[in-house]
Amino acid sequence: MQSDLPQKRVKSMKSICFFNNKGGVGKTTLTGNIAAYFAIEQKKRVLVIDCDPQCNITQFVLGDVKTIDLYWPEKGSKEETKTKTILDVVDPILSGDADINSKIRPLRSSINRFGVDLIPGHPRFSTFEDELSSAWAELPTGKAGGFRVSNWLRSYLRTVEDDYDIVFIDVSPSLGALNRSVLLSSDYFVAPLGADAFSVLGIRNISRWMNSWTDYYEVGLEQSERLNPGGLTRYEILTSLPIKSGFLGFTLQQYIAKAKEGVRRPTKAYERILADIPDEVDKFLSGFAAHGNLPFHLGDVPNLYSLIPLAQSANAPIIALEARDGLVGSQFSQASRYREIIGNLAEAISERV
Repeated sequence: MQSDLPQKRVKSMKSICFFNNKGGVGKTTLTGNIAAYFAIEQKKRVLVIDCDPQCNITQFVLGDVKTIDLYWPEKGSKEETKTKTILDVVDPILSGDADINSKIRPLRSSINRFGVDLIPGHPRFSTFEDELSSAWAELPTGKAGGFRVSNWLRSYLRTVEDDYDIVFIDVSPSLGALNRSVLLSSDYFVAPLGADAFSVLGIRNISRWMNSWTDYYEVGLEQSERLNPGGLTRYEILTSLPIKSGFLGFTLQQYIAKAKEGVRRPTKAYERILADIPDEVDKFLSGFAAHGNLPFHLGDVPNLYSLIPLAQSANAPIIALEARDGLVGSQFSQASRYREIIGNLAEAISERV
């Protein structure tokens, strides 16, 4: 028999962060192309949020001209007041409030070739670290203010959850307060890895870091419930952390191997690291697994050689590059291969989400 009680609405929008403590593993390129695949091929409503003060994905999606106009408008231009960034979302917090500016709306997909809406990043977003650190220090007191500021992104995502199917969040390699707040508000994360020792160390760093701050956060939740039972529900603060079971898996960026007579010659040191990575991931990140019955290795990402600068100059995802963008010769087969690889990665992520 159907209940007459009001039913709680189930949130269908999912948020995913591509994150690794090691830079230079193609994280932004992967994020942009996966997001584009979901939008173009799977016809999903996709939002990309740039939370990296270096603003790499903003530049990737918008291109140099639009990005320069965004941060350095011409004299007399009104563009600065029309285009809002992630910094505008948190402006009330920077001014001393505990809430966000929920009226900020993304740039529409109609102005880019990725098919995604975008909240652009801002170089001064790094100044938000101080506010987040101060708020984090308040959590053990159980007061709501620290929780509200720490959950700034979750608050914003709640305002757009009816508009999108999936949100991709680009971050820096830092293990700081800013990335902590992003992961705190994310449903899932993917770890892009390279065939180098620092990627392996990154796995271990992520594990220790996440275990530390999730434990700290939960102590604050317990204190809040003791002092003010149910007080956080007024602000829709989650009392459980989805990211604790949000690890979808990892991707591997292939290294450039030497070739002799057209045959790829594996490098012993790199091959050793590649062989160790699955065990390292299982040891350090399996505790955060979203699904215990699916492999963590989502797939390999090839070295893209000249395709990356070509995609950047065309302001387009690699999966959408065409002859008019400058594709020539063997680049056609490389782009086609990459499109298939990205498709497989996107399907693997879809299966887990």
